[in-house]
Amino acid sequence: MTVNDDSFTDWKIREEIAEAMIPIIGKLHRERDVTVLLHSRSLVNKSVVSILKTHRFARQIDGEELSVTETMPFLQALTTLDLGPSQIDLGLLATSYKADDRGLTVEAFTAEAVAGATGENKIERAQSRDVVLYGFGRIGRLVARLLIEKSGSGNGLRLRAIVVRRSGDMDIVKRASLLRRDSIHGQFQGTITVDEANSKIVANGNEIQVIYSDDPTTVDYTAYGIKDAVLIDNTGRWRDREGLSKHLQPGIAKVVLTAPGKGDVPNIVHGVNHDTIKPDEQILSCASCTTNAIVPPLKAMADEYGVLRGHVETVHSFTNDQNLLDNFHKADRRGRSAPLNMVITETGAASAVAKALPDLKAKITGSSIRVPVPDVSIAILNLQLSRETTREEVLEHLREVSLTSPMRRQIDFTTAPDAVSNDFIGSRHASIVDAGATKVEGDNAILYLWYDNEFGYSCQVVRVVQYVSGVEYPTFPAPRA
Repeated sequence: MTVNDDSFTDWKIREEIAEAMIPIIGKLHRERDVTVLLHSRSLVNKSVVSILKTHRFARQIDGEELSVTETMPFLQALTTLDLGPSQIDLGLLATSYKADDRGLTVEAFTAEAVAGATGENKIERAQSRDVVLYGFGRIGRLVARLLIEKSGSGNGLRLRAIVVRRSGDMDIVKRASLLRRDSIHGQFQGTITVDEANSKIVANGNEIQVIYSDDPTTVDYTAYGIKDAVLIDNTGRWRDREGLSKHLQPGIAKVVLTAPGKGDVPNIVHGVNHDTIKPDEQILSCASCTTNAIVPPLKAMADEYGVLRGHVETVHSFTNDQNLLDNFHKADRRGRSAPLNMVITETGAASAVAKALPDLKAKITGSSIRVPVPDVSIAILNLQLSRETTREEVLEHLREVSLTSPMRRQIDFTTAPDAVSNDFIGSRHASIVDAGATKVEGDNAILYLWYDNEFGYSCQVVRVVQYVSGVEYPTFPAPRA
């Protein structure tokens, strides 16, 4: 047998194992509300090839490739346990087991590692929480996809309605079509039908009421059977407490803004300050995509090295706020053609750092350049640290943070030598550290942070909504503090 034959045989074996993993992962999710992860990446509803690729990707952050032959025994061990709602990371289980020298069996080690989700320790499955989307643009449709994707267990978040302004004939058909197909993010994973007579979109069995309104104060959500809902405002039309309070109509309990909040509206970056949300807080903001991208790695660097000052330069994809061709715009430069120009503009991300990291006393400045790509941006974070370090030490620290810290869902890490922006379309992390581009000299560190400013940010929004709804379940093995 040749080397090539050996490689192909190995592939077929791993393919067969991945096929066997799919029904186990699906059953755990549907019946027990358990989400199976691999280094923070969900394996729920993933294909055979996707599962194998996710295992292979582990080599970029953990130094070596994980095999399904290593993780399958842990997955099988989970099926024997009395598990409650939780997120369980097979990657961490496998790597932690390798480092353990007690000689435990896989079954015994797994039972110990996830003990907080079993038996008397397991939490009750939460009742589903109604969610309303106010606005259905780029972020609104991606949040809708995520909410529909996460409704498989029948618990958690449930998208009940979308509120939009009527835009003419065939409005609901056209909006459903935009949900079904996306030029950047591809096809919707599932089926979508339209019930025009009842003004509903049915996506993967989820009935979503389309409500037409120009004024949030005129909508009684209880008339549609909606109660105690979280409303996500994707319009950015109102950004202060007074304006956002207009949404607090019958059936709505909380309002989450997908733009930087003004005044006393809390700006929340999940993974960094979401635990500061007061239980009775009705209005909060998820800040901006750039704030979400820079604050987690900034906190990681400040915690380890201290930060005296810094500057963030954002090279940002163009947005719907800009013009396709030169035309009037109230802001400087943004009236010039977005697909044809690099456009210098302002960013509020640097000033927003103070809200998310109030204990950070370092002065952070910022600027931004819009460039002719439709999605994925990069933030260049230039920091003066409190002590000298080395490039190797910084990269090892950030790699470890991406693997085992409480911010592992926010910070990703890549060593790919030829990575470009398109490679990060669909990333669910708030930002991805580009190891190859990182520069460190003495007390100066320059980090290059990729981020999908649409999808990665939408994932952060959903995480905040899960948290305030009480359906963000604990992760096992527990992240290191």
